Amino acid sequence: MTSASPRNYDKGLKIGPYHIEKPIILAPMAGVTDLPFRQLCKELGAGLAVTEMVGANSLLHGSEKTKRRANHSGETRPCSVQIVGSDPQKMGEAARFNQDQGAEIIDINMGCPAKKVCNTLAGSALLQDEPLVQRILSAIVKSVEIPVTLKIRTGWDKDHRNGIRIAKMAEDCGIQALAVHGRTRACMFKGDAEYETIRAIKEAVNIPVIANGDITTPEKAKTVLELTNADAIMIGRAAQGHPWIFNEIHHYLTTNQILAAPSVQTIRDTLLDHLKNLYAFYGNERGVLVARKHVSWYSKGQRASSHFRLAFNQLTDANEQLQLIESFFDTLLENEQRNH
Repeated sequence: MTSASPRNYDKGLKIGPYHIEKPIILAPMAGVTDLPFRQLCKELGAGLAVTEMVGANSLLHGSEKTKRRANHSGETRPCSVQIVGSDPQKMGEAARFNQDQGAEIIDINMGCPAKKVCNTLAGSALLQDEPLVQRILSAIVKSVEIPVTLKIRTGWDKDHRNGIRIAKMAEDCGIQALAVHGRTRACMFKGDAEYETIRAIKEAVNIPVIANGDITTPEKAKTVLELTNADAIMIGRAAQGHPWIFNEIHHYLTTNQILAAPSVQTIRDTLLDHLKNLYAFYGNERGVLVARKHVSWYSKGQRASSHFRLAFNQLTDANEQLQLIESFFDTLLENEQRNH
């Protein structure tokens, strides 16, 4: 199934007063979408990047980790902050707190399938309790002057797909855009995303709908936009170690041409810059630990990368990490030149 007329992928989407020029959004991912990663993805073509989810309770108690997550200094605007929780009053307070800290969009997490989130009746667990969903949405929208968006799944399990009802309720409550991960909570990340359900949700509401799930290539991005008729797409795991995906998708949507893959030199330079920003943001000790997962993603598929990762993960000093990356990529570049 394709849309009847050619799509104009350059028009972007509107969330409240904000015009998001490129309809390609970085999904909120716990432990991944910190400020350095959001900034990098925005520089490389993401129209919007949503923060890691911040628990409403922890936000109001202000741990060091939570304060870091609520740090938006120097961020390309608009800044979208995701909150998670199950108490309408606390969620409203958390939304107001973030607005005061400089957030320009509040995003509500009702899509996370993680057990530790669902066990507190937050994230996608909320989809089981529609009256509570309504109370939370109303409380948050009333508590702030900025746009509020919502992220959901298609339902709790395959027998309880209530995404359309939740979407209509969200629109009635004043939610200004809706991101839908095309799986139920029970599916976690298994099986194929249900794009036909996202299309049915899109047809049921007038607010912008953002399609999420299994979008790994520019071609898949275009297919999903056509299958769902969504206003935008949201990229999560496919951006890990490959933040260029946003420019690649935008280029393909607007020209129908595939951009060349980033060169070894580009990967090296981007990674080094990314890590320097990580160390500056977290401090050396924490930055060294956070760097490990990113380096693992960036180096995947490169020659002798498993030995490199093993050695890298033993290092406890930021300068040693940077030196090892430089020498690993220098070797790759030498091999590349030798083979040409």
